[in-house]
Formats: sequence, C-alpha cells, structure tokens
Amino acid sequence: MPESSNKTSEIPAKKKDPLRNWERHAKLRRFVLVAILLSSTYAGGYYIADILPGRGNTTLESAIVAVFAILFAWISIGFWEAMAGLFNLVRPFDRFNITRAGPLKVSLDGTEGRTAILMPICNEDVDRVFAGLAATYQSLEGTGQVEQFDFFVLSDSSDPDRWVEEEIAWAETCRSLNSHNHLFYRHRRVNLKRKSGNIADFCRRWGRSYKYMIVMDADSLISGETLVRMVCLMSQHPKTGIIQTVPHPVNRETLVARLQQFSSRLYGPMFNAGLHFMQLGDSHFWGHNAIIRVEPFMEHCGLPELPGKPPRGGYIMSHDFVEAAFMRRGGWEVWFAYELEGSYEEIPPTLLDELKREQRWCSGNIQHIRLLFMRGLFLAHRALFLQGVLSYVASPLWVSFLCLSTAEAITEVFRSPVYFPEGYALFPQWPTWYTQWAHALLYATSIILFTPKLLSMLLVVFRKGHGKSFGGLLRLFFSMIFEVLFAVLFAPVRMLFHTKFVLFSLFGRTVEWIPQKRLDHETGWFDALRFHGFGTFLGLLWGFMLFFYNEAFFWWNIPIIMPLILSVPLSVLTSRGSVGRFFRKLGLFLIPEELETPPVLKLLQKHLEKISESLSRTNLTSKGGFVLAVVDPLINALHRSFLPKERKLLPEIRERRNRLVEKALSNGPQGLNPKEKREILSDPFSMRRLHVQVWETSDKKLSEMWGL
Repeated sequence: MPESSNKTSEIPAKKKDPLRNWERHAKLRRFVLVAILLSSTYAGGYYIADILPGRGNTTLESAIVAVFAILFAWISIGFWEAMAGLFNLVRPFDRFNITRAGPLKVSLDGTEGRTAILMPICNEDVDRVFAGLAATYQSLEGTGQVEQFDFFVLSDSSDPDRWVEEEIAWAETCRSLNSHNHLFYRHRRVNLKRKSGNIADFCRRWGRSYKYMIVMDADSLISGETLVRMVCLMSQHPKTGIIQTVPHPVNRETLVARLQQFSSRLYGPMFNAGLHFMQLGDSHFWGHNAIIRVEPFMEHCGLPELPGKPPRGGYIMSHDFVEAAFMRRGGWEVWFAYELEGSYEEIPPTLLDELKREQRWCSGNIQHIRLLFMRGLFLAHRALFLQGVLSYVASPLWVSFLCLSTAEAITEVFRSPVYFPEGYALFPQWPTWYTQWAHALLYATSIILFTPKLLSMLLVVFRKGHGKSFGGLLRLFFSMIFEVLFAVLFAPVRMLFHTKFVLFSLFGRTVEWIPQKRLDHETGWFDALRFHGFGTFLGLLWGFMLFFYNEAFFWWNIPIIMPLILSVPLSVLTSRGSVGRFFRKLGLFLIPEELETPPVLKLLQKHLEKISESLSRTNLTSKGGFVLAVVDPLINALHRSFLPKERKLLPEIRERRNRLVEKALSNGPQGLNPKEKREILSDPFSMRRLHVQVWETSDKKLSEMWGL
C-alpha cells in the first residue's frame, strides 16, 4: 500500500446533505466538554487539597493533588460523555445519526459497486472461523444481494497443521454453500505488519476491483441485512470513508465474559451515543465490523514504520485509530453507526486471556504517543490518541496516587506538628484531616463512576418495556448490582496489570503476539498463582503496613487491598463455565441475544456443528493437517492448487528442500519442526515428491510413521 499522502482526493458533493455543518456543531460540543472538565477538575483538586493536613502545601501533598486532578479529569470524561449520550438518546431526533440521516435505503440496485468482505486470520480456531463465515454468507444470501459481495479469508497462519486445516475447511464450505465464485482463500507466507499488512496486501492485489470492503475479525459475525445496510449508507453519504458499527459481544459462558457481555449491552448504548455526540464525523475505527471505501483507504491510509526498535518503534501495532486519523487527514469523514444492530463479536473467556489481549493493546496505544504531533492530523484524532494512551496510563497514575497517599498517611503518624508555620501568630494552626470533606469527595467520585450505570438501566426500563430484553426488571436490577460488585473486585487487579504493561512498553519489552482464544476454557490454579501471585503478595504487604501504622487509612483502602489478596481465586472461579451457567440459571447477566436469538447466531451454531462433523471425517483430530496434506491424494492436490507453479530454484535452496524431504521419509512427521514443515508445504515440488514416495513405499515402518 502506498504511503500516506496529504493530497485531498476529489470528493463528490451531495446537495442537501443532512449531515452538513456537523463540524461547526462538533467544535461547539467539544468546547463545552472541555470547559466542564476543567471546572470539575479544578473543584476536585481544590477539595483534595483542603482534605490533606497541610492543605496541599508540602511537596508530597502537591504531588497527591496533581495526580488526583489528572485522574479526576479522566473519570470525568467518561461521565460527561455518558451524559451526552443520555441526552442524545432521549431527545426525539438526532440529525447527525448516520443510520437515520436521509431517506432509508435497505437494498442494493447494482450501482453501488462491489464489496469485499475480508476476514484476516492467524492461527485461529478453524471451525469457528468458517462457521462464522458460512453463517454470514447464508444470512447475506437470504437478502438476495449476495451477488454484490465477495468473501476473502486472508490467512497469516504459521502453524503448518492449521494452514492445511484452513484449506480443507474452505473447500468444504465452498462445496456446502455452492459459493466457489464468492468465497476465496489466500495464505500469506510472510507475515509482514500482521493484520494491517494483510489487508494492505489484499488492497495491492485486488483492491481496485472493489468500491468498498468490510473488515471482520476471526470471531466477527454480521447479519446479511446489516451488511446490505452498511453498503447503502456508504452509497448515500459519498463523503464518508469509514463507517464503524457496534459489535455486540455474544456466545460466552464463563462468568467474567458474561459480565462483560451484560455490561456492554446495558451500558454500551449510552456511552456509544455519547461518543458519537462528541465525535460526529471525526469518529474512531476499531479495525473490524466496519465498512471502508477502498480507494481513499489505499491512497491515504498507508502506515509508516516508526524509527527505533519495537515496541516503541517499528510497525504500528494498533493500526485502526491511525487509519481513521489518516482517512480524515485525506478529507474523508469517519462515522460511528451506534444504533446499527446485527453486528457481533466474541470476547476472551477468562481474565488472563483478557489481560493478554490488553497487553497488546497497551503497547499499541503507548506507541501512539509518537503520533500525537504528526503533521496534518485533526485535533479530534489527536485527542483520541491521547485518550487511548490515558486509558492505560491512568493505571500507573492510580498506583502513584495510592503510593503517595500511603506515604502521606504513614508520614503523618511520625510527623511532629508545626503549629506556627508562618512565624509569629496569635493562635496555632492545627493540622487536621477534614473527614467530612473526604466523604464528600468520595461520594462525588462514586456519583461520577456509578451514575451512568444506573441511568443506563433506567433508560432500558423506560425505552424497552420494563427490561424484558434482560430478563425482567428485578433480574436486571440485581444483575446491575452484582456487575458493579464484580467491577469493584476486578478494578485493582486490572490496575496492577495495566501498570505493568505500561512499564514494559516504556522500557522496551516486546510483546508476544498470541492469537486470542475464542472458545470457553478455564484458568487453572497454577496459572492463576503464576500470574496473580505478585499482586497477592503486594496486597498482603500493603495491607499489613497500613493496618500497623495507620489503621484508619487501612479501612479506607480495603476495597483495593482485598481484591488484590483474593485475585487468584477470583481469576479461577470467574473463568468457570459452570459458574457462569449458574448465574444464567438464576436469570442474571442475561443479554437480549440469549432471550431471543437472532437468525444469524442460529446459523452460526448450525454451521459449527456441521463443520465439526465434516472435519472429523477427514481424521484431522488424529493425524493433523500436515500429515493429511502429504498422504491424502485429494488434500495434497487441493493444497498444491493454492501454491504457485513449480519454478527453478537456486541449487542450494533445492538441495536444502531435498534434504528436508529425505528427513521426513527417514524420521516421519515427528522428526520435522514447524519451520521445516512450512518450507515443505510452501514448495509444490517437495509436496508432490513426498506424497508419491510415501504412497509408493514398501517400508512398513515408514507407512506406520505416516499413518497409512
């Protein structure tokens, strides 16, 4: 993909665009938000200074006030965005809602241009990938518009068995859906720039054949009606370069995942409406479940390589926010379709899996610090970069605040009071903790954190029939109470890990890119102890120090200390599918998709069962993809059909590959490491030669090694 350009493409104008003048409204809204944030932050800093014994006049207390002010501003952003979302949802009409702006169009007439649906994958669960793809395809087929779309599975898988399994699943999916002309598979040998490089490679090869592309993750699912609606929206708004939908999390059974599914469905609408209210056409892009106009994406969204070594330099890891910023720099709008339904995803099943994913995201967001002052970017997207950085940097700031306040509490025990700090005075100045102000500040902070959740519940009750979509009013209320309780328990654990991730990124520790686990599984006690042991020790040490030196301050911090001490059992028990199903049986943490399953989710389950049966017939579970590609004539021919034609190689390369074939014949598949298997799989001559010799051998031992 070519590098980004500051040149603005010629964008066709549209008369009487209902989204016109959005930039003026966006500036006014952001100005009001900044004014409110500054005033509330000043009030919070003023209160915390007056609570402290020295009124914030000592160096330690000044540091406490400064850190608290930043943190108070950070949590205030979420509160006021939620309030903006509430206003947006309760008012009768939002002229800047892209899903409602202009006449409603829900079908294609053939003039919009073809659309490519991309699913970049890397060592993912094969059954889930192709079941999701088949469900989306069949749902789209039901709209009668499938001829306007092509599907591309873009594989970066390095596991040789997974590589062949993907090819088999692709062939079986094409056969069962009769979709050979619309469903394509490509395996990329060199995993350059990961997902962003995979999409860039597609754009270079086939991008000019399509007007739009819809990007999906391996766990994404989008209904056919929503796909058609996304294309209609792009055709109705020719100045728009990206439209991002809201992917609703579904299909998880573990307690921690069910909590996230519930909170996303209950609180998400108000927060998403608030994001839209503030961003308008300067919106964000999450990298999946979104539609992109291909031509400006190719022209403006090429990602530069940052100077220096990873993780601070090198290839940009969190590419999505950057691509949205570059699209706006090129003169195209980016919108958030926050009310468009039919878009789904699946989330990590355990706390440990969530934290592993967060480490990657943290490194990517910290990398964005270097893009804050890049030439030509809009202020709104610089603010998005900064907000992404603060979402992780807030954790070490909280840790710093706790350390500083702990130091202040312990120092106060040993400090000799100074009654006349300003020389001669008639009356002494008594160092006093104003506990009533501390309580007031605590209440204010609690209101900022928890009021949006309560209002979200009330919004559901009044807009959607007494919370029936969440199991009824009573179950919805108790679900919210328990969700808040678990959120309080998880917050210190996440804070500690996010702090570690930020420090790792700042000190140059690279992040291993491990594919997300898509299926439910449980965390073992040993793994939990290995990951959370340090936090447990830290909680015990910190709690003991506070209890010994300043017992009153210890009780103030018990909501932080106890979750750290209990982090091991908390992580293990919330990863249990049985615990999640227990709460589901009680009617807690239900989401609308569980009470009334959408057709596309039913199709997903149907295809999961069907593909699992199909793959089991090929003996994949017992032999593995690499062995089947060697011994099975049909699979061998299928695999070689994906490879380039045999060509003349340098003598040393051909000799090395011949030695690998001989090694495979002598030692069997167990004698080859994954790199050697990939090299054989990538060479059609070696695959043909190995297949023929395994089949023609009279050596019983060799036949047994290859499972014949």
